Amino acid sequence: MKEKRNIIIGGAIIGLLAVISVLLGNPKNMGICIACFIRDISGSLGLHSAGIVQYARPEIMGMILGAFIIAVTKKEFASRGGSSPFIRFCLGFMIMIGALMFLGCPTRMVLRLAGGDFNAIFGIAGFAVGIVIGIVFLNRGFSLKRNYKQTKGEGYILPIINVVLFVMLITSSTLLIFSKEGPGSQHAPAFVALGIGLAVGIICQRTRLCMVGGIRDLILFKDSYLILGFLAMLVAAFVGNLVFGLFTPGFTQQPVAHNDGLWNFLGMIVVGWGSILLGGCPMRQLVLAGEGNIDSVVTILGLLVGGAFAHNFKLAASPKGPTPNGQIAVIICFVVLGLISYFSSEIGKAKVKEKGDVKVG
Repeated sequence: MKEKRNIIIGGAIIGLLAVISVLLGNPKNMGICIACFIRDISGSLGLHSAGIVQYARPEIMGMILGAFIIAVTKKEFASRGGSSPFIRFCLGFMIMIGALMFLGCPTRMVLRLAGGDFNAIFGIAGFAVGIVIGIVFLNRGFSLKRNYKQTKGEGYILPIINVVLFVMLITSSTLLIFSKEGPGSQHAPAFVALGIGLAVGIICQRTRLCMVGGIRDLILFKDSYLILGFLAMLVAAFVGNLVFGLFTPGFTQQPVAHNDGLWNFLGMIVVGWGSILLGGCPMRQLVLAGEGNIDSVVTILGLLVGGAFAHNFKLAASPKGPTPNGQIAVIICFVVLGLISYFSSEIGKAKVKEKGDVKVG
């Protein structure tokens, strides 16, 4: 009972922090968005040239550092990795493609709904369908290779990089690119954003908050623990938006969103399916990376490169709607996810072994 109370309180705090972030300068309905913020960091590092989405978001740095600090403090930091790294990179890449079709990660999906953006309903439906597809393969024995103990130094690298990146941000380093207009130019003060990220990272590390895990556990085990955190986030953000006049219900003219229901649905299927194969949503990957999980670091690199690729090759949707390139990319993601799911399941492995055992001649 105490654990459920803690995750409800934690989720509510994150929901309110997201609303506060908007009041302090973040784009509306985007107080926290892992996919969008990693995409912005990718642009700030010069990996893509979309001028309206280039900013080194301190919230991401804070989440990783918050999880790192609390994991070290609680003696839960453990550097491990080596589990199917290239597959994990590809899954992170595809999750970003799906998220930028919808224009948001699972966390922003909840926050968009809390702000009155009913297009998020299609995203939630797609996300749930993607998780169900992933569960089908989990039940058929899907698994990635085991990981192995790594040196502690390996686990320290990402937190150190994020400290350096924050220093570069607050000193306005010429090595970073800063948007002068658009969503990338809208942000809360750097130290406040870092503090919010630290709080979110600590909360998520202690409660294991993860939306994909919440829906998975509810379906497989009838366990509502994890999903309660996101429901609390939804309610708290909804109340906060109402109080501060940020709630604007409807399907059209929503901030940084489009109203093509089909592609919102399909994009989030990719996100849900890919996340279930990874064992956690993008927010969970940040927390695991902070705890020393090198496999999650590889996944984050996939997200980072996916964000750059999406804008360099016009795969990302915009408020005008999805692009043809993006639609093709999402379909390709379905095919690749299907192949990874099949060949990493016990059935797929058995088929490959059976063919390998057949004697020729």
